[in-house]
Amino acid sequence: MLFSIFVLLVTNPSAVLSEMIGASTDALKLCIELCAIYAVWLGIMQLVEASGLAEKLAKLLRPLIKKIFRVEDKETQKIIAMNVSANMLGLGNAATPMGIRAMQALDDKSGKANFAMITLIVINATSIQLLPTTVIGLRQACGSTNPADIIFPTLLVTFFTTALGIFLVHTIDRIINKKRRKS
Repeated sequence: MLFSIFVLLVTNPSAVLSEMIGASTDALKLCIELCAIYAVWLGIMQLVEASGLAEKLAKLLRPLIKKIFRVEDKETQKIIAMNVSANMLGLGNAATPMGIRAMQALDDKSGKANFAMITLIVINATSIQLLPTTVIGLRQACGSTNPADIIFPTLLVTFFTTALGIFLVHTIDRIINKKRRKS
């Protein structure tokens, strides 16, 4: 940022202040638009949880969550299901509170990340995007003529990255456990 201001001072000193104010205005406008998107989706997630739909979603995803995360606690499975579904809806930062709750539920107080925690981090980082709402909102805010045209490519890429991430976590865990048994 300082380098940009310096270059602007050298090339067009009269534009420095107007460009800084314009950029600040654009940044603030984008933040307000994103806050609106997050407020709507966080409200929807609260309704999902309050209506009992979260329980049904957790029940639907329970076999998959048990297999992928190796977690037996039903409340933890529910929190993971909420976090994963929020990420699948493309909520990104709005899914963070549920991700934090899931991490706290998975913490075994050993001071080290366990298998389930690592798996959650990988799934959150790669996250299958059924509907990339945040990116669509950003594209719309920036004036895209067709902000939703990224849905299929995003779904395809995130499906493969999530599958690869889960595969790698499980493979590395097997290798580490095999070495531990030999020791």
